[in-house]
Amino acid sequence: MRLLKLSALLVAAGVALWSAGSQAAEGAAEPKQISWPHDGFFGTFDRAALQRGFKVYQEVCHACHAAKYLTFRSLADLGFNEDEVKALAAAYTVTDGPDENGEMFERPARPSDTMPSPFPNPQAARAANGGAYPPDLSLMSKARHDGDNYVFSLLTGYDDPPAGEELAPGQYYNHYFPGHRIGMPPPLMPDQITYDDGTPATVDQMASDVTQFLAWAAEPKMEERKQTGIKVMLFLIVLTVLLYLYKRKVWADVH
Repeated sequence: MRLLKLSALLVAAGVALWSAGSQAAEGAAEPKQISWPHDGFFGTFDRAALQRGFKVYQEVCHACHAAKYLTFRSLADLGFNEDEVKALAAAYTVTDGPDENGEMFERPARPSDTMPSPFPNPQAARAANGGAYPPDLSLMSKARHDGDNYVFSLLTGYDDPPAGEELAPGQYYNHYFPGHRIGMPPPLMPDQITYDDGTPATVDQMASDVTQFLAWAAEPKMEERKQTGIKVMLFLIVLTVLLYLYKRKVWADVH
């Protein structure tokens, strides 16, 4: 039995050392640590940043990356009114059907639809991206460790490779991607888009805005969850005080 336990410990230690070695070999830098407005127990989303981030996703990211869990009607949470949501949805075309003849057909999207994928299937996505499959961004902030900081760092982490390090065709150097070699070209360039509110479209600004948008997309009910948690904590504090006072009253005459 002791031998079995020792063997299990050695295997576990070996796995841990191999994992740590693999991560070190990948050489990805630690993500930049940013103070986001939605961080912390009382953090909330910045609606202006979310709207700008959605614009970045629309005009830049959506060319390759889907967001299959994002419905158009949920964009009302970003501050868009009903007419604006309908207009945003109608700008996209979705496949529906079958009709009375058993045929599929295309129509303008409705608020109840999810945002359509830029590609009809994974094979088409890989063919258009040199064999690489662009991941869905709906839950990206939750799918990566230190997700918000990782996304921002990745978007702003492109650089020329160090001297002596060669990249294969179609690869780009990024400080924050495991192995530093990434197949996605730098997606953001200065003044690439025009913000409706006049905010300068620097790379850092666009990266920050789209990171906040993806954080919201991954957990659109975060603010409600936090508000519920605050209410529960206040209730428990009041209940604790009342129970303590009641206990003092009941046992006041007992010595």
